[in-house]
Amino acid sequence: MAPPPPATLPLGERLKALAQTLQFAWFVGHVTLLLSVFRYTLSCIFFNYYSSSAQIAYRLTFISAAVTYGIVVYKGHFARGAQGTPVQIFTKLLSDENVQYLGMALVWLYSRQLILALLPFSVYSVFHVATYSRMYLIPTLQPAATGSAGSASPSSPSKPAAKQSPLAETIGRFIKQYYDASMGVVATLEIALLFRLVLSAITFSKGSWVLLVVYLSFFRARYAQSSFVQQAVRQLTARADASISHQSTPPQARQAWETIKGVVRQGYEFTDITRYIGGSTAAKKPQ
Repeated sequence: MAPPPPATLPLGERLKALAQTLQFAWFVGHVTLLLSVFRYTLSCIFFNYYSSSAQIAYRLTFISAAVTYGIVVYKGHFARGAQGTPVQIFTKLLSDENVQYLGMALVWLYSRQLILALLPFSVYSVFHVATYSRMYLIPTLQPAATGSAGSASPSSPSKPAAKQSPLAETIGRFIKQYYDASMGVVATLEIALLFRLVLSAITFSKGSWVLLVVYLSFFRARYAQSSFVQQAVRQLTARADASISHQSTPPQARQAWETIKGVVRQGYEFTDITRYIGGSTAAKKPQ
């Protein structure tokens, strides 16, 4: 990523230079996403789920998500020209988690409203906004003060150490302290969303089976790539199995749990075909 504008420029010039970058559009997309989620949450609090403003806020959330992930995909795969054969490019795109989230953002955009679908994108956006603010926005508004020449290290005497603003340091500590826990929350939310879709499929809600198969393909890739998802699946499965196996558990509950696991297992087997598109046999971790 390009560094923030030089501190020697006037504030107006620094802001103009920052606003002209693709990174800034990415940042604005994440801010818009968070504001849209906040607006939709207010509608939910007052039970106005399907008001025009709530529907606009809901759809705008996923439009913003699609824009932000689209920018990342463009910069990562197409900005300098795609390398390789069409099959190699397609396979690489399928294994990129940004492409996967871009695809799911478009799926949710055209699907029925489901508040759980908003939450993983929201958590990611919080950290993206925080990171961009710490690395670019704050240094642009308040350039870091450089230390004196005597404080420069012997190995680089011409480059005095730069000191971050207290706000940037606070944001950095927040990211470091809560990032791993938040990724665990995202993994749990994605699992909860999977079970929500399974229940919809069991009750034969309109379009639920198609949506479930699509989401299973996405979740399979997430499981293959994310240690947070793997850990969350192991923990939740172990807890559920322990609870269901208790003698006091009604047989109907055991049967429902086995049905849900069976539906997920069959969906995984059905989506195996996606692993072989373009000759790919497994999802690859993004570089």
